[in-house]
Amino acid sequence: MRSYLTVSGAAALLLLAGASPAAASGDGADRSFVIEDPRIAESSGLAASRAHPGIYWTHNDSDDGPYVYAVDSRTGKIVATITMRGVGQPRDVEAISLGPDGNLYVGDIGDNLNGSWDHVWIYRFPEPKVLKDATVRATQFDVKYADGARNAEALMVHPKTGRVYIASKNEDGGGLYEGPAELATGRTNVFRRVGEVPWVTDGAFSPDGKELVLRSYFSARGYAFENGRLGADHTVQAPLQRQSESVTYTADGSALMFGSEGERSDVARVDIAGGSGGGGSGSPSKDGGGASSPAGDGSGNQTKGSTLVGALVLAAVGALVFMNRRRNRG
Repeated sequence: MRSYLTVSGAAALLLLAGASPAAASGDGADRSFVIEDPRIAESSGLAASRAHPGIYWTHNDSDDGPYVYAVDSRTGKIVATITMRGVGQPRDVEAISLGPDGNLYVGDIGDNLNGSWDHVWIYRFPEPKVLKDATVRATQFDVKYADGARNAEALMVHPKTGRVYIASKNEDGGGLYEGPAELATGRTNVFRRVGEVPWVTDGAFSPDGKELVLRSYFSARGYAFENGRLGADHTVQAPLQRQSESVTYTADGSALMFGSEGERSDVARVDIAGGSGGGGSGSPSKDGGGASSPAGDGSGNQTKGSTLVGALVLAAVGALVFMNRRRNRG
């Protein structure tokens, strides 16, 4: 998200500016890493490849063009740049998700003016079998919300049904929107509100589709997901990052990967509590259990410290918003 932020968002980012990005740690794929290439300065979405172990698909926010990048988690380097052909000029690309059909879904769903655009777009193309720079023909779908235009940054494709969901973003709380059973060209695809969610910057389904994780700037929550509806929710360990923008499960379901925005942005791995690595029904870490420190000793101490810092930041932001509102009333 390019930051056309309210007072609360701007204050949060100022306080976060002193936080150090997580450094890559460990060996092999699916580790914490830093996106090294300067072409990616506003990474706003993240999706784990199923065809290429250790590869993560990402994209920039607005003003970049129809590009999607494959980043190797072992090096932080771009190994392929995909140019989408057959779509219009992207306006505000905010999310990416991999469907069970093997297609990548790219959400051009941002609307920083909260309702200035009467429609948004989703682009779809097959995940490349070979990692190299290429131009691909993408399918463009027109999208509207049944209850009117809104801002959104989270798009998730269910790994079993292939249905597309969007979570809207609002300081007072957003909504979870369900798309039609199948997206279609030549008509508008209407997304209908099916649940209430907090402020959301991205989301991801577990590989078995039984859990939905939604993240915000300072926290993350996991929801049981069944028959297209949200169930019981719980807190999920999430690292404090400079600008918390994205989240995805690893392809094997053993961990969550949390991404941020900015030059040399960090992607931090948080292990799933009780996860077997097979993409089963292990739940994201709850209340401090099982979270690995992105650049620490694996004890979770850094993440717990980040949670405390996040609480202090929220308190400071709340005070600033309160004072700003008093000034406005005056």
